Amino acid sequence: MASSRPRTFETAIGVGIVVVLAVVFLLTGGGGSGRHHPPNDRATAGHTTGHTTGHTTGHTTGHTTGAIRYAQLPPEARHTVQLIRQGGPFPYSQDGAVFENREGHLASEPSGYYHEYTVDTPGSADRGARRIVVGQQGELYYTDDHYGSFRRIEGVR
Repeated sequence: MASSRPRTFETAIGVGIVVVLAVVFLLTGGGGSGRHHPPNDRATAGHTTGHTTGHTTGHTTGHTTGAIRYAQLPPEARHTVQLIRQGGPFPYSQDGAVFENREGHLASEPSGYYHEYTVDTPGSADRGARRIVVGQQGELYYTDDHYGSFRRIEGVR
């Protein structure tokens, strides 16, 4: 005997199950936000682990993955550093926005301490993953994996 329920009811139930599963997947970190990195991925990238401390007393220690010399930066990153030093103009409206350090890789500082700037990525259809983050005391950090890790920039001319 065939069911007397309309077929749309079964479709609605199926869609509801898919939506619930998608929400659970995203809430449990399976969404691939670009900010999840296994604990040892930085070690496999050939970086040494270093530490940087807060610039005022009472702040916690953040973690960076070593340092990079200014001369070793990609040319696009060196260009961004020069734009920062001269005060712009910056190519993206998001440049200069407050960087909240939600990942906790940099030293814990009050909101507004860090600001981020886009480093152009050749071939990328959007802003790409590379950024320079600047602290209020002039410290510079480079990330090429959208905040997954940072290297302090040294030797800026």
